[in-house]
Amino acid sequence: MAGKQLFDDWSGRYDRWFDTPVGKAVLRYEKGLILDLLRPVRGERILDAGSGTGIFTREFLDRGADVVGLDISWAMLRRAAANNEAFSRRMVAADMASLPFADGLFDKTASVTALEFIEDEKGAVAELFRVTRPGGIVVIATLNSLSPWAVRRRENATRDRESIFNRVYFRSPAELLAAAPVPGIVRTAVHFGKEDDPAELDRIERGGQGRETGAFVAARWEKR
Repeated sequence: MAGKQLFDDWSGRYDRWFDTPVGKAVLRYEKGLILDLLRPVRGERILDAGSGTGIFTREFLDRGADVVGLDISWAMLRRAAANNEAFSRRMVAADMASLPFADGLFDKTASVTALEFIEDEKGAVAELFRVTRPGGIVVIATLNSLSPWAVRRRENATRDRESIFNRVYFRSPAELLAAAPVPGIVRTAVHFGKEDDPAELDRIERGGQGRETGAFVAARWEKR
């Protein structure tokens, strides 16, 4: 699986980004949006597909859910286990485009910033729906093509052939919604820029509420 090489060198760098002032703000708003859409509760079986180093997996576990973290990269999973020993019993190394689970196994499925590395988004979303029970919830977040972050990342990637963003498929809110077989809802977060004053980020984010240009776009569907 090519994704192993793509992500194996990123586990430490990924976590360090969220330790920066702007990274902390990004994570706070991303977590807030995901938790509001998914609403994990005690006893639910949840799949976190593309779980990476476990940043969001931890949030679901903290709310009492029975969570399985799946990622294509063992390096990411090993770092997740090092960050939280409980992860080591809940991790699966596999491709989210071909999930190794039975139909309808999970009450809810989530995938946060993994879909942008998959060309066939409808196939990957169909897999998440397949393993979700009827009446269950699917939440997917990815990088928004309508955001100034996407514009800058594309421009920077043209000057750096090794940039990970040369492998990314940015998608708009409408494109994300269209990837699923049923109607859903979509919201965005992270309306501030990387260069903005950290003291102004909350104000800028409040001003961006309701717009489609946040860097982080998340959709929620109920499986029929």
